[in-house]
Amino acid sequence: MRFVLLYKSEKVETNDPPSPKEMEAVGRLVQEMAQAGVLLGTEGFEPSTKGARVRINAGKFTVSDGPFTDKNGLIDGYAVVKVKSKSEAIE
Repeated sequence: MRFVLLYKSEKVETNDPPSPKEMEAVGRLVQEMAQAGVLLGTEGFEPSTKGARVRINAGKFTVSDGPFTDKNGLIDGYAVVKVKSKSEAIE
């Protein structure tokens, strides 16, 4: 099964680089997934100021340019893993 792991950070909108401690932790996690052979891909996102939100409702598309105010709903990046179960993806 494939799972998408979502990375969230308060820094997503400021485009500030992660701290060395954060980089080390994420780097270690990505390396572990790669060594285990489960990592299919990973990528970070730009701040919402550079993006657009596309919605469809009743067959009509609407597009909103960023920035978006809902900081809790913004994603900083993702990883796709291929594992046997949800519990393995969480592990």
